[in-house]
Amino acid sequence: MIKYAKPFDKIDTFDRLYVVTDFDRTLTVGNSKTSWSLLSNTSYLPESYKQERQAYYDYYRPIEVDTSLPFSYRLEKMKEWYHKHIELFVKYQLKEVFIKSTVKDANTMQFRPGAKEFLIFLHERHIPLIIISAGIGNFIASFLEQEECYFDNIYISSNQIKFENGVAVGVEDNIIHSLNKNEVSLPETIKEKIKERDQILLLGDQIEDTFMVEEAKRDKTLRVGFLLHPSDLETFKQYFDIVLENDTSYQELGNLLFKTYKN
Repeated sequence: MIKYAKPFDKIDTFDRLYVVTDFDRTLTVGNSKTSWSLLSNTSYLPESYKQERQAYYDYYRPIEVDTSLPFSYRLEKMKEWYHKHIELFVKYQLKEVFIKSTVKDANTMQFRPGAKEFLIFLHERHIPLIIISAGIGNFIASFLEQEECYFDNIYISSNQIKFENGVAVGVEDNIIHSLNKNEVSLPETIKEKIKERDQILLLGDQIEDTFMVEEAKRDKTLRVGFLLHPSDLETFKQYFDIVLENDTSYQELGNLLFKTYKN
């Protein structure tokens, strides 16, 4: 159900459009496991990993969401948290083969209703889709491959676990967390795909997701937010042009956004 929507013109041309989206709980259901928490429900890593991971979560998560704390302090703590979690993968020798095995469990990660069909719709119209995620890109890519929708118009910018000889050794490039998405620099290969496109559809489930698009482009961005907590509605209305209830399907969203939509 649509909770709120500013007046806007429905989209009827696609050659100037691209989509920027979060992944966890935006393309996946609101109660889905995040790509960081998937391994906590498996036997691939020992109980000690789960205990250490949970201790980090209990300490850092309140800092992440406490907006009364200085933003610079929260930024530093998020970077610290993500590095520590990745160090656990190295410590406990996470194997690359466990990525696909974990994703195969249908109870860990699921698309929102109609999300797969939405991706197909974008693919058929050659609309670039850029996933900017504070999650783990290895899991995201594996999930899309499993669902047979990792199309050539989809580009993932996320935390990528680095493996050597099939065992985790660290992370590639810079850490992406929930508070620094405004600093994410897209690779030149992605920039090339969107350089002639000036209309942006943004999808997210957190206020911070609205910063995935640089400030200079935000006036040409239609921002859509999935509202996980009803108490956040008034704040969401300040940052998103369209606010959806958590159980809104992508069929309903597509019908709202596009003059012609078939999933």
